[in-house]
Amino acid sequence: MNRRIALERVALILGGTVIGGSIFLQGCNTSDKKNPAMALLAADQIAFLDEVAETIMPTTNTPGAKAAMVGSFMNMMVTDCYEEKDQKIFIEGLEKIDEASKKMNGKSFMDSNPSERTKLIKDLNTQLKAYDTAKKDTDPAHYFGLIKQLTLLGYFTSEIGATQALRYVAVPGKYEGCVPYKKGDRAWA
Repeated sequence: MNRRIALERVALILGGTVIGGSIFLQGCNTSDKKNPAMALLAADQIAFLDEVAETIMPTTNTPGAKAAMVGSFMNMMVTDCYEEKDQKIFIEGLEKIDEASKKMNGKSFMDSNPSERTKLIKDLNTQLKAYDTAKKDTDPAHYFGLIKQLTLLGYFTSEIGATQALRYVAVPGKYEGCVPYKKGDRAWA
């Protein structure tokens, strides 16, 4: 191979890397305002999600979902990972929860006390189970199912959930198929 061919190939590889890299990075641009979740999930809605998540996973002898900042996690997941139809269902679900609270308790979800919130969430969970039982493959997801799934995912993948609610081993040793379990022990992360 002569020097001219080698230089042409190096220039081609370098140019492809520079141009390909800039095209790749343009895909990471988040300034696109077509995404409804970015436009609609404001700080007050994230605080609302934190309260809903805290009702689903309350603080007991371990911190709850609010301490794990599950509302921010849900915002990120809906914005970055959900399809547009599921984003719309999720966002409309926030309004439906508030409407259901006004219908059941005579006040908004945020103004309700913890026992009223718990009663509402249990009612929504019952509705979700009935919906899932009768659901066809072509039916859309239920809004409360999306919120509940993200609450559990966000909590148990957070540092608080993995280390305080579950038994977490950062670097596990050998595989042990049978580990003694005593009633009341936490699950493994």
